Amino acid sequence: MNRIDQVFNGNKDILNVYFTAGYPNLDDTIRIAKALEAAGANMLEIGIPFSDPVADGPTIQESSQQALKNGMTVEVLFDQLKNLREYVTIPVLLMGYVNPIMQYGIERFCEVCAEVGIDGVIIPDLPMQQYLEHYETHFKEKGIHNVFLISPNTSEDRIRKIDENSSGFIYVVSSSSITGAKAGVQDGQLAYYQRIKEMKLKNRRLIGFGISDRETYQTACKYADGAIIGSAFIKQLKNDASDSVINDFVKGIKK
Repeated sequence: MNRIDQVFNGNKDILNVYFTAGYPNLDDTIRIAKALEAAGANMLEIGIPFSDPVADGPTIQESSQQALKNGMTVEVLFDQLKNLREYVTIPVLLMGYVNPIMQYGIERFCEVCAEVGIDGVIIPDLPMQQYLEHYETHFKEKGIHNVFLISPNTSEDRIRKIDENSSGFIYVVSSSSITGAKAGVQDGQLAYYQRIKEMKLKNRRLIGFGISDRETYQTACKYADGAIIGSAFIKQLKNDASDSVINDFVKGIKK
């Protein structure tokens, strides 16, 4: 069974933490992953840096630019991840944009993901129809979950289609904006969370974008199976990326 499915079986209030590969330093990827698992994160989302990350806010964009300057590429990342499963047991997803993945080769990308122990991918700018027509077979053959995103602007018909063709979980984008830590949760977001909850989708759901602290995490968990924290963690890494600070950050969210 895929590790993502295993985590959702018997667990609630899942915490998925995003960080950019190769940030703040090129060789930090495995160390940060180990520290996050030790601190209590349930799932990891490793970002593949890209020069034009359309869904990312300034914090993650800045981390991507620094990672690229550090020398991070898809090839370098896979080389770093070749011993991933010696150190990390929880599910790991890669989040990246379609351009560098296409350049690497999607079939090859899926093969290497399976070899190093990646459980799922999130590719925000890969159209679902293109995925279904051309790439789904490669992902399924290698047991890699492909996670789609929905937002407040996604129609019910579209959400139902995404639910039908998703695996692992559905990424519920909390607002129609780019990523970034935001203060609190707005009433309109709560109505949106409730509407999605009442649709009783077959896939599990994690809420992301704007989840930044214990309060927003707990609110998200009332309406979904857990939450994804990214920008707030990247800001912490910029200030101090030590294992002890990573531990305090995660425990501050989940305590």
